[in-house]
Amino acid sequence: MGILSWIVVGLIAGWLAGTLMRGRGFGIIGDIIVGILGALIGGFLAQAVFKIPDAVNGFNPISIVVAVIGAVILIAIVRLLPGRSPV
Repeated sequence: MGILSWIVVGLIAGWLAGTLMRGRGFGIIGDIIVGILGALIGGFLAQAVFKIPDAVNGFNPISIVVAVIGAVILIAIVRLLPGRSPV
């Protein structure tokens, strides 16, 4: 997956996860970062748990869904950390 695809999938996934978990996004840069990290987490979990190789493999609906699930997990973990302001 090219860098532009990572950025677009990250932006869409980060915005969707921010909307689901918070009611609004995190801004363009924040959405991209949350989405890309979510894609990494979601892709790892899809491969480790469900044995789906290469779950995030381009700009397609499956990649976005996996990235959103990973981003929601990331936001939930950050919210559980003590001493952090709510994200």
